[in-house]
Amino acid sequence: MLDTQLPEYDHARLESGDFPDINPTEYRADLVVVFAEGTTPAVAVVIEIQLQPDKDKTWSWPVYLTTLRARLKCPTILLVLCPDQRTATHCRKPITVAPEFTLKPLVLSPADIPVVTDAEAATANPELTVLSAIAHGSHPDREAILTVLATCVLPGPGGTRYIDLVSGLLPEAARHFLESVMTAGYEYQNELIRTYYFEGEAEALLTVLEARGLTVSEKIRTRIQECTDREQFDAWLRRAANATAAEDIGVE
Repeated sequence: MLDTQLPEYDHARLESGDFPDINPTEYRADLVVVFAEGTTPAVAVVIEIQLQPDKDKTWSWPVYLTTLRARLKCPTILLVLCPDQRTATHCRKPITVAPEFTLKPLVLSPADIPVVTDAEAATANPELTVLSAIAHGSHPDREAILTVLATCVLPGPGGTRYIDLVSGLLPEAARHFLESVMTAGYEYQNELIRTYYFEGEAEALLTVLEARGLTVSEKIRTRIQECTDREQFDAWLRRAANATAAEDIGVE
């Protein structure tokens, strides 16, 4: 009668048909997004960020979906975000809840995100280009990926909101390359991005000086805030580590 083979067993017993949660367990998904038509839910997506394989999730994930489905009375989807292929492969394994009831998580890993190096594609899909840069920070085409991000997305409308996100998630080498594209040596460099980057450098340097208890004159503060020379900032930061006065960092 059943296509699914039942596991081996040696006896059967009766259990209560009531399902109160005597010892309630708190089930909490990382994120739930509901797509609705007006006030009526159309579909709900449970988003889980899975950093490593975890066999216990095979028991909790079905609870998330069935509980949310019963609450909203709409279809539910499980989307799992993984940082590497090993974890993604583990999370893609179907979860047998009951005969003819198998949960197949939708899993997204860096390998599933397209590599965007084409300027036209980047301009048309800025969010995908940002994901491409984050997911492929160590890719052989990394420089092309980051260049198209810096030249086609970050200078565009709302592009500056991506800078902190991308910079915080990139490997160090990729981050330095992106900064070089954004600030120096490229004829297509964007003044808004340059301003954003150097404001951050100035704020960092002033924070170091103030944290060390050094008095920063208005003249020195203005000079630091107006500087747009990355090598100069690096020199000032190195001197600030041992300076006994703000003037010792060499601000003219």
